[in-house]
Amino acid sequence: MSSAQSFLLLLALLVACSSAVPTEKKQRAVDKGLSDLEHEEDGDHNADYDHDAFLGHEDKKTFDQLSPEESKDRLAIIVRKIDKDGDGYVSEDELKDWIQYVQKRYIINDTDRMWKDHQPDEDNMLTWPAYQKRTFGYEDDPNEKGSRTEAYADMINRDRRRWEQADKNKDGRLSKEEFMDFLHPEDAEHMREIVVMETIEDIDKDKDGQIDIEEYIADMWPNRENAEEEPEWVKSERKQFVDYRDKNKDGKLDRHEVKEWIIPEDFDHAKAESRHLIFETDSDKDGKLTHEEILDKYDLFVGSQATDFGEALTRHDEF
Repeated sequence: MSSAQSFLLLLALLVACSSAVPTEKKQRAVDKGLSDLEHEEDGDHNADYDHDAFLGHEDKKTFDQLSPEESKDRLAIIVRKIDKDGDGYVSEDELKDWIQYVQKRYIINDTDRMWKDHQPDEDNMLTWPAYQKRTFGYEDDPNEKGSRTEAYADMINRDRRRWEQADKNKDGRLSKEEFMDFLHPEDAEHMREIVVMETIEDIDKDKDGQIDIEEYIADMWPNRENAEEEPEWVKSERKQFVDYRDKNKDGKLDRHEVKEWIIPEDFDHAKAESRHLIFETDSDKDGKLTHEEILDKYDLFVGSQATDFGEALTRHDEF
């Protein structure tokens, strides 16, 4: 949701004098991966992405800086959990399973929190009118003339479209499992077309249904007006667009090309991240990690702040 849309939503809610809780921004799949953060930042590897992938970044909580000794002690607890067979090594599969678990835990916890907040009915189902009232503050049709601003109606219609796609049995209500698909469409096979549509709508400023190279760069580099010259990582992204993203070389990304960009069928985020962590940590290059190798590179795995590391270790019984 853009800042302008957020302002319009807030204004409309104030006018309606409603106690509704606005819906949270639902990240595009291209933003999601294993973290809301980019894996590369200004052309350099972003270590915070690794921290999110390995530990999770639930609720965006920030914790006080830990000493190296405390970090290692707490990391050792997690490493023993990852080493499922207890052989003293963390394999690529064990590390991948852990990363997938962390990601799934975030999705489940987020769904649990939002499900309780939206107060399902006596059948433990959630209806669209109840969701719309709780999220936007009223139940009437946003498309009725004079009902609400155009931007406000667009937001509701966009949620409604996603809702109908998540409603597998088409009964007009969402179960908790369907609500999970609604909140996190990037993780559900049947929601992928919705993710592609929303991505194009967010980036396609001239509304021609496609993404040209300037729209592509503007989305990745929103503060470009303040820069004196284009940094190298932006030049690299331009080359990526021309050489790899734009398959038919027409200067724009259509729906099929956007889908290949944000949801590549042959790419496994967890596998790629586990291989990256092993490559950076495996000092003897045997393809697996000893507990000592991980602890020696503790900062790669846990960082020092802006992660939920301290919180995670207070919940170590959940691992």
